[in-house]
This record gives sequence, C-alpha cells and structure tokens, in this order.
Amino acid sequence: MLRPRDEERRLTRALETQEILMAESDQVPTQSGFHARSTGAEVLADIELAGKTAIVTGGYSGIGVETTRALAAKGVTVIVPVRSPEKAAESLRGIEGDVRTAPLDLADLGSVRSFAESMVSELSQLDLLINNAGIMACPEARVGPGWESQFGVNHMGHFALTQGLLPLIRKTAGARVVALSSTGHKISDVRWDDLHFEEASYEKWKAYGQAKTANALFANALSRRLRDSGGLAFAVHPGGIFTPLQRHLPKEEMVALGWIGEDGEPSELAKAGFKTPEQGCSTTLWAATSPKLEGKAGVYCEDCDVAAPTEAGPLARYKGVNAHASSDESAERLWELSEKLLAQV
Repeated sequence: MLRPRDEERRLTRALETQEILMAESDQVPTQSGFHARSTGAEVLADIELAGKTAIVTGGYSGIGVETTRALAAKGVTVIVPVRSPEKAAESLRGIEGDVRTAPLDLADLGSVRSFAESMVSELSQLDLLINNAGIMACPEARVGPGWESQFGVNHMGHFALTQGLLPLIRKTAGARVVALSSTGHKISDVRWDDLHFEEASYEKWKAYGQAKTANALFANALSRRLRDSGGLAFAVHPGGIFTPLQRHLPKEEMVALGWIGEDGEPSELAKAGFKTPEQGCSTTLWAATSPKLEGKAGVYCEDCDVAAPTEAGPLARYKGVNAHASSDESAERLWELSEKLLAQV
C-alpha cells in the first residue's frame, strides 16, 4: 500500500501528465474570447477578408443566409449554390456586397459535378468552402444510386462537391473548409454495416446522427489531405436554432422534444438554450477565419471555440464531441468508403 506522501506524489505526477496531454491535444478549447451568444458580425469584426472568395452551400436559408450576409459585409465574394433560384433571390434580396448564385442540387451528383467543374474553370481562388446545407430527420427517401437521403445529401453530396473543388482549394493559400456537423452526432456513429438502412428499419434520428458524425469525420480526414497545400478543415456544431431545418418535424414532435409549447411558440427551454440565426452562424465564421485555429486542423468546434471531449453528466447530450466523431481511424475509414461509393456512380 502506498504511504500518504507516495500517494500524493503519484497523484501529482498523474495530474501533471494529464495537463501535458491536454496541452498537446488539439481537441481542447482555445479560450477564444467569444461565446455561445456571439454573433457572426462580432466574430468577424477584426478579421480582414476583402478580396476573398467563398462558397456557402445552403447560403440562402436559415443560418446559411446569415453566414452569407456576414461574409459579404466584409468584402468577400460569396457564391451561393441554389436548388431554387426563386427562393434564393427572395432570401438574398437586400444583402449588400458581391453575392452570386449558381445551380446545384446536392442530391444529384451530376449537378454537383457540373457546379464544381464550372467553379474550377471560372474562379482563380477559393478561400472558404462552407458546407452548410443539410436535411434533418426527414421521412425515408433515397438519392443517387439508392443512398439513404440524409447520408447522401449531408455527407456524400458535400464529399463529391469538395472532391471536385480540391484543385481550387489546394492552390489557394490558407484555404479553409468548414463542415456543418451537429450535437446530433451523439445519436449515432456511422452505421458501418448498414449505411443505408437496407437491413434495419429506417430511423430518421439515427440517420441524422450518422450523417452528422460523417460530417465531423469528413473534416478530420480532409485536414490531412490539405496539409501539403497549407489548407485547413474543421467541423462545426452551430447550436440549436429555429430554421427551416425543422421543416420535417410535426408540431407534436417538437412539443415532445420541449422545443415549443402547445401554442406553437418557443418553449422556455428553447428561449434559454436556442440561438438566433445571427448567433447560429458565429461558430461557422469563427472556424472559417480564426487565427487561433492554426495548427489545429480537423477539430470539432462549438460556441465559437474548439469543443472539449464529451464528459459524463447532464450536459453530455448537448456539449462536447464524442470519441466516435473525432477518431482519426474512423475518419480514414469513412474517406476510403466514400471514395468507393462515389466511384460507383
């Protein structure tokens, strides 16, 4: 048995070792100075972006339009891929700055490839690629060659888009790619043996969780593929925000989740925990621009900072990043699998 003095020394060494490991780890907060309620405009206030070019998928809806607005206000040329030109024109009307649109449907790989090819031929640089678009908890549907739609749109559509844009990204000094993940990643790891719910019955929230885990792993793997060109990639949880992303959820389900009351208005829980769209775009913009992220390629961010690993407790479902979404091994496995899936189409 250790004597009290020996036990004290052992604990001291253990704590010192833990501090060293934490200091060497990328997945620890940077103390950015921003917080959950910071807005996109506040995050970008001291960042020089004039003359840069960004592509923001979903940049005409929800937090995407606020991302577009904030970047355009800083002198960025923002290209917004659009599936609905009429809706996009209405949503983007009044935004000051250089905002352009081009056709793209993430569920249609032919459309994705055409968009990427046109961007590579037309643009001389791509400083920011923000993979923001997505669908959530929707009824079962198939896209592409039969992929489950949430995995197919949220992950594979963006995977194909990024692959097509890599020549531009790699030739642009300091380029960054931001993948919108979610605390939903905690619902499910990648379902390696049944990606598309061909064996098991479809569960919309597990499908969403898998897709959001895939988004986080995508950024992890991409970061290594950008290392030689100096590019960076990050995953982002924007927070809870009322946007059109909830369009597939019936009122009864949102009441059961505690997001709204029976009157259809935001609940007290939502008022306390949800963000506005202006606040919801802030972590995306922080990941896209913050100098504090140099040397931290591939990390998962939330509330305008690097997220810590998930800790047990009442906030485990809402805060931090789970190990399965930050695993280098899983990230490489998913990248290889995604390449194989894409090659079959």
